[in-house]
Amino acid sequence: MTNDFLAVAPTTAAVTPIMCPATELLDEMMARVGVDGLAAALADPGLLAQVDQHAAAVRDALVGAGRDAGAEGLAAYARSILAAATRMGRVVPAPGEAHTSGAAWHAAEWHLVRLVAVCSIAEAAGLL
Repeated sequence: MTNDFLAVAPTTAAVTPIMCPATELLDEMMARVGVDGLAAALADPGLLAQVDQHAAAVRDALVGAGRDAGAEGLAAYARSILAAATRMGRVVPAPGEAHTSGAAWHAAEWHLVRLVAVCSIAEAAGLL
């Protein structure tokens, strides 16, 4: 390979960022429930308090398991919530299909609000 070849190599190729599996899972959870859940929570103080309580429980669970609230710990916690939901026949919506109103989130199943809390922690930590 010569420098002449490099000089004419295409420079318009898109660069796809490489994400670790933990970050990919957190990004998927954000798309599936986090964006809509957090938007609804920011518009509804009661729902925001509920999400904050779930976030505190997530942090406590991580500390109890000897994990930190980094991408790996949060992704492992989210995987456990997803596995439990699957065992119980509960659904996690596809991206764009989550609840959008505060009232619907107040009535949402526990696992969905817990996943929104995971997304909240990840967002606050700059992991997403």
